[in-house]
Amino acid sequence: MKRKDIQMMVATMFAASLVSAVAHADDESYLTLSTGFDYSTGKYGTTATTNTTSIPVTANYERGDWSLRLTVPYLIVTGEGDVTVSGRTGGRRATTTTTTTTTKTRTTQTGLGDIVTMASYDLYMNDDADTGLGLTGRIKFGTANKSFGTGLNDYSLQLYSYTQIGDLSPSLSIGYEVVGSSSTTPMSNVFFGAIGTSYSLSDATSIGVDYRYAQQASVTGSEQKDASIYASHRLSDDLYLRGYVMQGFTDSSADNGVGLSVSLTY
Repeated sequence: MKRKDIQMMVATMFAASLVSAVAHADDESYLTLSTGFDYSTGKYGTTATTNTTSIPVTANYERGDWSLRLTVPYLIVTGEGDVTVSGRTGGRRATTTTTTTTTKTRTTQTGLGDIVTMASYDLYMNDDADTGLGLTGRIKFGTANKSFGTGLNDYSLQLYSYTQIGDLSPSLSIGYEVVGSSSTTPMSNVFFGAIGTSYSLSDATSIGVDYRYAQQASVTGSEQKDASIYASHRLSDDLYLRGYVMQGFTDSSADNGVGLSVSLTY
């Protein structure tokens, strides 16, 4: 699929979401605000370690079959400057891809990361069977400076499904991303996906595991493969706490990471 086609499909999806929000004015709506931190460390195929801390602020609005999400991250990156911190978060962490550079001085830099917007639509939902199928469009805007990102936009579409079998809730997703590319930072478009499941320990607490994969996006990078174990706990009717640990298995994934977030729903 051509880059223009993907961009048009994602833009159309976001426009349709705004129209749908007005059309479903009688539907219940929810606004969830969340923040926390994601920390990851790895060598990413280089000889030096890069440590990345992301402090994201996220707003998620749900109405009817639609949900809209905006994430604005603040980054603290310590390394030699030969790792590009990408905007892909997957809701839990920032991932990275390796590039080449002549900068070899180890420094700590801070600043705004890539802003990410997402729009999701429930194509099918069966409340009785706790089963659903949905589509997500995502735009990563290249708002971070060149020390953190490519400065280019990324566009992706993702199909996801979930179901519930007793206390077990397996999920599966697959998507395609048009990655921003230039003569100085050549990148390739990629397919990506994830498989996982969560288990309800009680009405308030659940645990789960996810495995994520993405194709190689640059000549100097590799495939991304990593797994996460997470736990979520409802502190009150509207307040949620979530934490995770992750392990990477390739040079384009972090060696390991950890994160914690708190969410409040209105």
